[in-house]
Amino acid sequence: MTQTTYFATAARGFEEMLKTELEQITHAQCKVAQGGVHFTTDLKGAYQALLHSRLASRILLPLINTKIFSDSDLYASVVAYDWQSIFDPRDTFFVDFNGTNREIRNTQFGAMRVKDGIVDYFERKGFARPTVDKIRPDIRLHAYLNREELIISLDLSGEALHMRGYREETGKAPLRETLAAAIVLRSGWQKGTPLVDPMCGSGTLLIEAAQMQANIAPQINRIHWGFDSWKGHQIELWKRVWQEAKEREILPPSAFGTSPREQGEESKVLFFGFDLDHRVLQKAKQNAKNAGVADLIQWQQGDVSALKNPIAEQVGTVICNPPYGERLGTTPALIALYSVFGQRLKQQFAGWNASIFSGEPELLNCLRLRSARQFKAKNGPLECVQKNYLISENADKRSDLDENLQFSQNAQVAPDFANRLTKNIKKIEKWAKQQGLDAYRLYDADLPEYNLAVDRYGDHIVVQEYAAPKNIDENKARQRLLDAVSATLYVTGVETNKLVLKVRQRQKGTNQYEKLANKGDYFFVNEYGAKLWVNLTDYLDTGLFLDHRLTRKMVGEMAKGKTFLNLFAYTGSATVHAALNGAKSTTTVDMSNTYLNWAEQNLELNNISLRNHRLHQADCLQWLADCRERFELIFVDPPTFSNSKRMENSWDVQRDHIALMKQLKRILTANGTIVFSNNKRGFKMDFDGLAELGLTAENISHKTLPLDFERNPHIHNCWIVKHSE
Repeated sequence: MTQTTYFATAARGFEEMLKTELEQITHAQCKVAQGGVHFTTDLKGAYQALLHSRLASRILLPLINTKIFSDSDLYASVVAYDWQSIFDPRDTFFVDFNGTNREIRNTQFGAMRVKDGIVDYFERKGFARPTVDKIRPDIRLHAYLNREELIISLDLSGEALHMRGYREETGKAPLRETLAAAIVLRSGWQKGTPLVDPMCGSGTLLIEAAQMQANIAPQINRIHWGFDSWKGHQIELWKRVWQEAKEREILPPSAFGTSPREQGEESKVLFFGFDLDHRVLQKAKQNAKNAGVADLIQWQQGDVSALKNPIAEQVGTVICNPPYGERLGTTPALIALYSVFGQRLKQQFAGWNASIFSGEPELLNCLRLRSARQFKAKNGPLECVQKNYLISENADKRSDLDENLQFSQNAQVAPDFANRLTKNIKKIEKWAKQQGLDAYRLYDADLPEYNLAVDRYGDHIVVQEYAAPKNIDENKARQRLLDAVSATLYVTGVETNKLVLKVRQRQKGTNQYEKLANKGDYFFVNEYGAKLWVNLTDYLDTGLFLDHRLTRKMVGEMAKGKTFLNLFAYTGSATVHAALNGAKSTTTVDMSNTYLNWAEQNLELNNISLRNHRLHQADCLQWLADCRERFELIFVDPPTFSNSKRMENSWDVQRDHIALMKQLKRILTANGTIVFSNNKRGFKMDFDGLAELGLTAENISHKTLPLDFERNPHIHNCWIVKHSE
């Protein structure tokens, strides 16, 4: 049979793998090129490559290979070719053009000139003009232009070969089947050994591997081919190649109508897929059924944090394409996910191999496993990496959490940070329990290398990254953050879905009210007998400023029996303390309707009737100017700066605090007190301005600084302001 040179295309980086595969399938002479492999074989070999290749994207038959120097040359080369020997003018066709040069600067123009040449060829031969079909043409042609070299090929595949036909539906960010096959082949998995995917999604990795195990040709169920209308197609030869492929299949007994257990045999399932989403598992089951491997794969709903080895009596491979984010802002839960995944691998799969494919190399570091091999690949536009691991027989013992939390003895991720956090926990959590506090700070940039804060809110942890200076390498800062989060999970033992990561920056205007999400995950924490709602995910702030805790306690005690005003009230936590301590009445004012609703919920949570406790949504400065009431105690904690559209003018606490005090004095009773607080670093009280107003001020900042903020004495300042005697 005549030998012909074909070209198999593949994703960049997989050319050598494709060469090896084609040599095994066709025994052809192969030569690697950029973006694919040239292989010389007969038509039977081409059919075998089309049917059996798991890595090729397309199989092309070159028709024209020539030099062109102008669009006229392009047209002349095409119109001179014997297209009648390729397809009938009644067939539809489509031209896919890639590449440009100095003369052909636009691929659409290049495709149009090729199309014109083909159409004109048939017209000159006296035939009707063939029709172009972009959706499902009978004949698909590929034109490739590189400088002056032009290659026009017949696509024997039709639709791209990654479209196996078994996937009806997929989950989020599905892998192409060709990429999935490459991942399986690179994973080190051997036929006949178990393969487990803990986050299987729509099941593509397992389905590709199961088809390899069963010798099922990946294109065995394809109906439409690019060679169907090709005049060189030999139908009988194709039928023989297809039948040989069917005869090679190794199907389980249940495929013939009897399950292994009905035959008295133990099930020999070697493929196991887990996923948290039961809906995507249903899609995976249907995909496996379509692919002919439904009886080879066992599916189970489950969280990776509870992952167990389903076939511990054998050694196999864990393979996975876990989720990954393109931005750091999308990865808080992912850091937790990868960290706990690494722990489960070491605890459940000692002695196994693992192969993880991810678009975030930094996230793979959270596994705390040392890779034996790694490969680069692209998933669409994303640069990805696949790392293979050999999980030590004793890995499960090393991964156990030490009772004394001596992190540095068991892991190498951020040991300095982990040790400091461990030390702080021992000191602060004992104190917090004595104080009746559920929310407090555990770490506040104690070490310059780890510029972040760690706060506990009940059984949740919030990690807040402070914006790094511009002179710090972005990648290094990112890696340190990932390491710190991983260490925080390890030291605190917090559940993976109860860690929240936030990047905190200096806020301007109304940014403090910016909505981040809409999860609605509220829960309450205890603070000196008060219950206060917090939300860790939906806003930049949580609803509770932890550094003002002692201030709230003090204000509450001072409010007993008094009329109390809470201006710039935020979520009304100070109002709750005042009401619980027996304030005669409270008035709570804030510009944000969201936070006023939050304040109302805080009052209701503490069984405080709204009869004597009023809430006003208003521009606080305008409300103050219009106010005609008088108050015995006023708590005011204004923002450092604001230029909200809902305010008539901008606000600067340093510039405008005397004007604020003038208005507050007007509504303050003769023996009344103002508690004035703000978070502006370097704030300077204008004592002369106060004296002109007949007011005096005492700095009590040191008295309002709680134990967990001792390292940061400038986080806020607080003043007692009264009438001069």
